[in-house]
Amino acid sequence: MTFTEKDYINIISYSYIRNAFSMNTLNQNHYAVIMAGGVGSRFWPWSTKDCPKQFLDIMGTGETLLQLTYNRFKKIVPENNIYIITNKAYDGLIRQQLNSITSKQIIAEPMAMNTAPCVAYANAKIQAENPNAVCIFAPSDHLVLKEDVFVTLMTEALQHASQHDQLLTIGIQPNRPDTGYGYIQYHRENDHQIPPFKVKTFTEKPNIELAQTFVDSGEFLWNAGIFTWSCKAIQKAIQTHQPDMAALFEDGMDVYNTPDEAAFIEKTYPLCKSNSIDYAIMEKADNVQVIPADLGWSDLGTWKSLFDVREKNEQHNVIQGNSNIVMNTSQSLILNQDQSKLLVVNGLDNVMIVQTENAILICNMDREQEVKQMVNEVKAKFKDRFS
Repeated sequence: MTFTEKDYINIISYSYIRNAFSMNTLNQNHYAVIMAGGVGSRFWPWSTKDCPKQFLDIMGTGETLLQLTYNRFKKIVPENNIYIITNKAYDGLIRQQLNSITSKQIIAEPMAMNTAPCVAYANAKIQAENPNAVCIFAPSDHLVLKEDVFVTLMTEALQHASQHDQLLTIGIQPNRPDTGYGYIQYHRENDHQIPPFKVKTFTEKPNIELAQTFVDSGEFLWNAGIFTWSCKAIQKAIQTHQPDMAALFEDGMDVYNTPDEAAFIEKTYPLCKSNSIDYAIMEKADNVQVIPADLGWSDLGTWKSLFDVREKNEQHNVIQGNSNIVMNTSQSLILNQDQSKLLVVNGLDNVMIVQTENAILICNMDREQEVKQMVNEVKAKFKDRFS
């Protein structure tokens, strides 16, 4: 019997569900690190530097993206083993939204330095507490619709990583040639081989022609930016490929989880080079493996991506907020975050309208990739007043 690539991905996902080991008792060596330091500029004006998108209820569920992510990981690892690494400016927002979290679980970065220092710091801190730790590192602002599959898959990934010196990443089966995602090329020896598979290449955000070639080949997956490894495995990789960064954070092994940690990090972070974990480690290491999955996943990177996954009304509009009147309008995203102001929309199609207390964004949906440029214009003219 011949299976298509899509059939094969589904078989993999269902086999994880059937074969998952008992999760009645969560493993105390299993950890999750939620990366929540981004500024979410593509979701302006709702997302601002003071309250980025991970702290917003942009799905209209009554929970913020951070809360959704945290609650998802509570099903995978012990709750006290979930850490949030973020800019220290967001400490108050995290405590407000995750009222059961302890101070130990918030890892405060003094400045934004991309994901490589973020991983190196969090990994060293956890390893100082538990040398046998196995960790998931995941973004705080992604959408996962097939949560049961995700929970089982990540539990299996933790178990695999605890037994193998491998760096695991999750790959999403692409359904279109999207230029907004990175791609992972992987090697499969035969159709009967079970995951994880060896990664051949990483490609960051290709042009549309190359993205189409990737999708047509059946050898590429979207890079979800979700990683699983033992603390020992990723530490060895950092030592090999980023020895200077490894040495910086290894100097703090005696002060992590003590009152002296904050002062050490304030001194250490400015010495790091800003770099992504993909470029610094994953693209260089020879023990990277990928698990293909169908998770109902989106990185929610733009307003258009939010529109694509949100439920629509009969006019194919996404509308959030009670102070709205929408007439003769279709294929549009209309969000009114400021309920003290009435928003009336009439006779528009294929637009996004986002109203907040301080600003209103009105933009053709086909130009939503220009939001970041708009934010730069706002900053240039008004500094931090509206951003």
